[in-house]
Amino acid sequence: MNRVSLFIPCLMDVLLPATAENTLWLLRKLGCDPAYPEGQTCCGLMPFNAGHRKAARRLARHFMEVFDQDEAVVCPSGSCVNMVRNRYADLFCDEPDWLRRAEAISGRTYELSEYLVDVLGVESVGAAYEGKVAYHESCNLVYGLGVTEQPKKLIRAAKGTELVPMDRADVCCGFGGEFSHHYSQISEAMVADKVEAYIESGADLLVTGEPGCLLNIGGYLSRHHPHKRAVHLADFLMSGQAGSPA
Repeated sequence: MNRVSLFIPCLMDVLLPATAENTLWLLRKLGCDPAYPEGQTCCGLMPFNAGHRKAARRLARHFMEVFDQDEAVVCPSGSCVNMVRNRYADLFCDEPDWLRRAEAISGRTYELSEYLVDVLGVESVGAAYEGKVAYHESCNLVYGLGVTEQPKKLIRAAKGTELVPMDRADVCCGFGGEFSHHYSQISEAMVADKVEAYIESGADLLVTGEPGCLLNIGGYLSRHHPHKRAVHLADFLMSGQAGSPA
């Protein structure tokens, strides 16, 4: 049995708790023994993006202390994994002891689809969805982590599912953390383009592996196209399965 520690990002903890539960159920279904360290908080991404490096370092140290002894840390958010894997070393470039810890934990922290496909060697998880599905490539997954084929393999393996191409799938949806707040008009134009591409693809459902993208796209859909849906990959993979809380 694979021992894993589950890191749930802030946005998911507060706004998408059912997705967090589905991540837990999915890992259990695949033979993992997931633990949830209760001392976990933010990985430091939010203050880092806002330029508050001191606060980001404080949160990063706490993250490393919480997960320091774990064999694998699995997170259903590419942006948080990208923070740990590619930003911690920069934060502690002038602190050798913490830099060593940052480099060590970066190699043990995985985005969900990355862990399932690359570590567990799993593509079919028993998911079922009758219809056409499009996939949104979030910036942090595809450009930060190089994760692109893993989620698509998992989607294609779902019973009854046809993964259809979507134009501009790898173009930002306009969320970008604080970007959507400071440049709301640009952000809305970008998410409108993303939704247009989704509708034009002919897909019945849009799947993404990034909570921020999901909230941004889902919010726009609810206001302008309430008949269309977007879901997190973890929710999609638990669709049609007994025991899912979603």
